[in-house]
Amino acid sequence: MSKADDLAAAARRKAQEAASRTKEADAERLAVRDKQRAAEAAKTARLKEQRLAKEAADASAAQAAKEALKQAQKQIREAKRKAEAQG
Repeated sequence: MSKADDLAAAARRKAQEAASRTKEADAERLAVRDKQRAAEAAKTARLKEQRLAKEAADASAAQAAKEALKQAQKQIREAKRKAEAQG
């Protein structure tokens, strides 16, 4: 082989190595990005689950308070009726 062929082969090898490094760096960057996206999705799902659980607990507490209020009002009415009936 001539000197020109050797230089061309070396240049080709160098270009292939650079392309290979770039490809590996891109793959690593994509893997990191995918991990970050998965972590963000998991965090979002966890926060949504917590929010829904809190909303359900709040609704349950509100319903219980409403029922307690109704029961208290009923007892007050019954006590008034008894007081009127007695005297």
